[in-house]
Amino acid sequence: MNNKEVVKYPKERIRLAVLSFFLAQGFCFSSWASRIPDVKALFDVYDVFYWGLVLFLIPVGKFVAIPLAGYLVSRLGSRIMVQVSVLGYALSLFAIGTVSSIYLLGVCLFSFGVFWNLCDISLNTQGIVIERLYGRTIMASFHGGWSLAACLGALLGFTMIVSGVEPFIHFSISALIILCIILLGRKYLQEDKVRQFEEVETKNEQKESPALLSFIRKPEILLIQFGLAGLFGLVVESAMFDWSGLYFESVLQVPKSLQIGFLVFMIMMTVGRFLANWAYGKLGKQRVLQLAGAFIFAGFFTSALLGGLFEDMALKVIINSLGFMLVGLGISCVVPTIYSLVGAKSHTPVGIALSILSSISFIGSLIAPILIGAISQAFDMKQAYLVVGLLGLCILLMTTFCKAFKEK
Repeated sequence: MNNKEVVKYPKERIRLAVLSFFLAQGFCFSSWASRIPDVKALFDVYDVFYWGLVLFLIPVGKFVAIPLAGYLVSRLGSRIMVQVSVLGYALSLFAIGTVSSIYLLGVCLFSFGVFWNLCDISLNTQGIVIERLYGRTIMASFHGGWSLAACLGALLGFTMIVSGVEPFIHFSISALIILCIILLGRKYLQEDKVRQFEEVETKNEQKESPALLSFIRKPEILLIQFGLAGLFGLVVESAMFDWSGLYFESVLQVPKSLQIGFLVFMIMMTVGRFLANWAYGKLGKQRVLQLAGAFIFAGFFTSALLGGLFEDMALKVIINSLGFMLVGLGISCVVPTIYSLVGAKSHTPVGIALSILSSISFIGSLIAPILIGAISQAFDMKQAYLVVGLLGLCILLMTTFCKAFKEK
């Protein structure tokens, strides 16, 4: 992005516009996630493994979209793709509320996953462009905005559930809100497709544009390391996004008015992301990731091991909510920190680097529904959460011993 491209509007207004699209994506996601138990009930799905297969179509869509996202963002630029992907994401949500067949639901969830990934790549590319405009780390604030909107969406979803509002009405309202955000913020988005191939540093300092396939065949080692950490993080996110409502409903068997697991998780995820920039300055990104892994590990084990020890309903809710809060605080900074490290350390063009990163990390989204569903079917959901909790320990060990995470 050249300087001439950013003088049309103040950079604060540009940043606010990009933030609004992160808000739209987060709101759209939580509108779906907060109603997963209700959608499951609407289709009379009682087998957890079968439901895991249905949810599996979302990460399948995300994974299928990875090469498409990298190509489209590199060719068309993130400015166009942000608008297209967020609109498609909202329309997919609306479609989920209209279907009456489990097979059509699967098609809609696949579409939801495709546009979800297109949103991720295009929005984070746009975020890195704005981060470079500011000359400092602000990516966590964008992800904090996503979490804030997701938190508000979860609160709205909880209100809709308690009020007995059908998912169709809920999803329709959410789609209209997102459409308004697109119309208001689209003109402030920045062009970046020209810069994509100008940022690569070659060993001989020649200004030759590298071939796309060379990066795919020989990705930087640090992108592989970042991708593995992201993979663990996305398994954790999937465990909370897709299964936290069902955990409170099926495992704890609490009434709808006390099913606050997803809500408290999103609140702490939001708090953690807004504290991330402060934590970077005090502790550094590596130490923040180490603490994140420790919190994830502690949170899942608190919920799975201690949450069922008491018969009292209030104690069940409090202990499990505490565990979910620790997980939310831990996972809050994993993905934004990794994206920020990619922007700071990688010599691969941003759109391609994020696509390579996504190709590895989104395997976590692919395996999570099957993994959690299978373990829950064979044992129970508590055991599944214990297994996922171990991934927090993996994040802690990776960020401690892998050179890519070390700060100079």
